[in-house]
Amino acid sequence: MDYKKYKRVFTIVIDSFGIGAMDNAAEYGDTGCDTFGHIADKVPEIKIPNLIRMGLTQLHPAPVLTSPQPSDRIGKYARLNEKSNGKDTMTGHWEMMGLEIKTPFQTFTDTGFPKELIEALEKKTGHRVIGNKAASGTEILDELAEEEIKTGAMIVYTSSDSVLQICGNEETFGLDELYRCCKIARELTMKPEWKVGRVIARPYVGKKKGEFKRTANRHDYALKPYGKTAMDALKEAGFDVISIGKIRDIFDGEGITQAIRSKSSVQGMEQTIEYLDQDFTGLCFTNLVDFDALWGHRRNPQGYAEELEKFDVLLGQFLEKMKEDDLVIVTADHGNDPTFKGTDHTKERVPFLAYSPSMKTSGRIDDQNCFAVIGATIADNFGVAMPKGTIGTSILEQLE
Repeated sequence: MDYKKYKRVFTIVIDSFGIGAMDNAAEYGDTGCDTFGHIADKVPEIKIPNLIRMGLTQLHPAPVLTSPQPSDRIGKYARLNEKSNGKDTMTGHWEMMGLEIKTPFQTFTDTGFPKELIEALEKKTGHRVIGNKAASGTEILDELAEEEIKTGAMIVYTSSDSVLQICGNEETFGLDELYRCCKIARELTMKPEWKVGRVIARPYVGKKKGEFKRTANRHDYALKPYGKTAMDALKEAGFDVISIGKIRDIFDGEGITQAIRSKSSVQGMEQTIEYLDQDFTGLCFTNLVDFDALWGHRRNPQGYAEELEKFDVLLGQFLEKMKEDDLVIVTADHGNDPTFKGTDHTKERVPFLAYSPSMKTSGRIDDQNCFAVIGATIADNFGVAMPKGTIGTSILEQLE
């Protein structure tokens, strides 16, 4: 398999690690948001020497940090602006791989689903809806499953993502009925104002609180990317496209040759390090979700800082093991300022931190007007054309 510079490209997404409000943040109610800046303000003793070496504090100065700054910088670094409408996981990742989202996916983290959607769902399914809020899947079962079993109601809930989830007890509700209700929910949530990225059937077993367990019969009714992405172009040309973490779900499996699931961001990074020992030619695409799910939405800057420190240690191990013809790109998909109002994502620029042991120079690259420079650069490296209708231009020549 031919390639221009790099045999393997690793793209690692620190989910929600924004580096300051975009110029249009006010349109999203996010004026003044700054995920990294506000974490640094709250936890100035944070130790992230490898991210700093890769140029993070060149893109976003953080004079409050108390740990010594490394004297040398490695790699090339830039700030990326999001072109798409929206600030959610699917929008950020799809744009990285070349798709501009003009109609945003909807998230209902703070409000639950609109009354009109719930009424339509109740009417079409024949089940009363209970829940209708953002919750952890295990907690909502402990809270409401006994009522569902007793009354035949239907647990509907959401999360930090663009998702509608329905729980059903396999014995009393039944799998077929659960899947039928999810198909109805998928049809209803195709309306632009209700449009979610995924509807998920969440079956469980058990009779009382403390005994409930989710089963393996989960089924996702996901939106596939509306067009082909850089990943499809790579796969069709015979290159490897390895996904780690949530990437498979985000793209509904499209353009992926091998998918690895992760139980945590630490495990996801460890799995990525393990792939440095594998012989492949193409892309390894990793999403590390805990930053967003555990710390950003829960507005916990201390927890976010500690997760960054764990990541930075593993990043150091990764950098040491890289080969001359490897490239790593560390980036993010949106912001989620853990000091901000509410619990939702924040509209922010994200870092582009690129490094290869073969680079002869280091330094800052101009700000870019879309996340899709990532997909375009990767496609260019492997000599494949970006699919028709995609956005983004390659900056491969600047990664010297």
